[in-house]
Amino acid sequence: MAFNDLADELGRAIAQSEIVPYYQPIVDLQTRRLTGFELLAHWQHPIRQIIDPAEFMPLVERQGLIRVLTERLLQQACAHAANWPAHIRLSVNISSLLLRDTEIAERLFQVAYEARFPFHRLMFELTESAVIWDLELARSILGNLRSLGARLALDDFGTGYSGLHHLHMLPFDTLKLDATFVRSMGTVPESRKIVVAVVGLCRSLHLMAIADGIENEDQLETLRSLGYNSGQGWLFGRPTSGHETTSLLNAEPPTLNTDFEH
Repeated sequence: MAFNDLADELGRAIAQSEIVPYYQPIVDLQTRRLTGFELLAHWQHPIRQIIDPAEFMPLVERQGLIRVLTERLLQQACAHAANWPAHIRLSVNISSLLLRDTEIAERLFQVAYEARFPFHRLMFELTESAVIWDLELARSILGNLRSLGARLALDDFGTGYSGLHHLHMLPFDTLKLDATFVRSMGTVPESRKIVVAVVGLCRSLHLMAIADGIENEDQLETLRSLGYNSGQGWLFGRPTSGHETTSLLNAEPPTLNTDFEH
């Protein structure tokens, strides 16, 4: 299906809830305990089946539909997560376009409140490469999210040019190391240096360090030895639907792709 065809279908897809939340596990690397999930949008297209978010999210932003989609996905995710164990957190990607909406923090809080999901169990992730038009406004909005109880993460850290500037200007709690460095740290010395530098930066600034893209036990053990707090990747499981995620949480112990303490 052509790019323009997808764009034409977006409004219908959102209205009919074809774009739904999937969940990828996040674990504590030191204790090997499941601690949360990242919400990832998947388009369940009637013809193409599952469409990856990288293909349609730019269209969502271009058509001005990002707020309505974010609110719908958050509402569905909070409804799913409301009955999850109390220690499980939910990470949600937030578009930089929403950091021009002075009401967005209160709107997201209201969505979680109506779904009876505690706002302090949410973490909002903003990518390092995000273009922020008004840093003062962004700082105010992110500060509002934080004051309401949510955590804030700078995602894909190490891939752009604005990371340290954003880190200095905006109230983040967490850095998420980009998956490319995790996947190549065993073969590319420069990648390993970045992996080491990022966790050192987190220690210095009292931030949580999360590593993305963990695919094997060697990577897991390296990150654990370096002191990374949390991680995610295919070693622990691919994104699954709300029903599958709830079934996973109801298992004893959770049926992830590695041995976990419950």
